[in-house]
Amino acid sequence: MRTISHPDRSALRLDAVLAALSDPVRRSIVSRLAERADGHSCQTFELPVAKSTATHHFRVLRESGVIRQEYHGTSIMNSLRAGDLDDRFPGLLSAVLAAQRAESAADRRCDGAAERATPPSADPA
Repeated sequence: MRTISHPDRSALRLDAVLAALSDPVRRSIVSRLAERADGHSCQTFELPVAKSTATHHFRVLRESGVIRQEYHGTSIMNSLRAGDLDDRFPGLLSAVLAAQRAESAADRRCDGAAERATPPSADPA
């Protein structure tokens, strides 16, 4: 059986976790994993990057200790290591997720305002 290595809880480093969470694509992955306790296959994520780049993002999250990856047949299932992160860095994950939700909500409000402010195009026909 194939296994994937992960850092032990005691080996999690704040600088590595913060670096992993600094990227918006990786934060979107973490946000989605936080929504459900069960794992997600890599293929279920619709990310705005190439497959090779997505693989890199998942690797950074795994190597920093933010997510756990396990083989289930031919799929790699991803889950958030929320308990390990909360034990090691209390409140960090919840603060990051709250900030991500607030930023996403603000982005949606701005996008909606921009759409309302754009005048319809004139059709010369």
